[in-house]
Amino acid sequence: MWKTNGTYWKYFKEHYYLDLPHPPAAEYFVATVNGELVAHLAVTPLFTAKAYRATRLVVMPEWQGAGVGTAFLNEVMQYHLEGNGRCGHKYHTFFHTSHPQLCGYLRHSKLWKQTGAKLYGSNKTRSIKSIEKTGKKGGIQGCGYGGHFRAIQAFKYLGK
Repeated sequence: MWKTNGTYWKYFKEHYYLDLPHPPAAEYFVATVNGELVAHLAVTPLFTAKAYRATRLVVMPEWQGAGVGTAFLNEVMQYHLEGNGRCGHKYHTFFHTSHPQLCGYLRHSKLWKQTGAKLYGSNKTRSIKSIEKTGKKGGIQGCGYGGHFRAIQAFKYLGK
């Protein structure tokens, strides 16, 4: 496992369920077994909440279910909790997922606490209206966040 830049994402992208731009100010982590790429994770600062946010956890299909993804996730979260992340903050990390087996693991792990759940998708109408209301006249219209229409569960890494 090592910290890298976003260049490794191209090897994992086809196995990720969303097509989004790179997260801003992210630190990237990759895990290998005997030189074979196994897992990827990005961690972004969420300093307004005195926290980090982990995203883009991808475990290569041939390694799924072997426990390497959760071990990798826990190690990267502990790394940040110990103050090794951006700016040296000893902050907890939040993680959102819609993967049923991963949710089950996180929900039952003593290292994690579930902090929220949306068991149905949402649309981005509310976000669009908010952006248009706070924007200048003639500015960006019709853009918004959300609208993935998938169940999402939220977790906070508590640590060892």
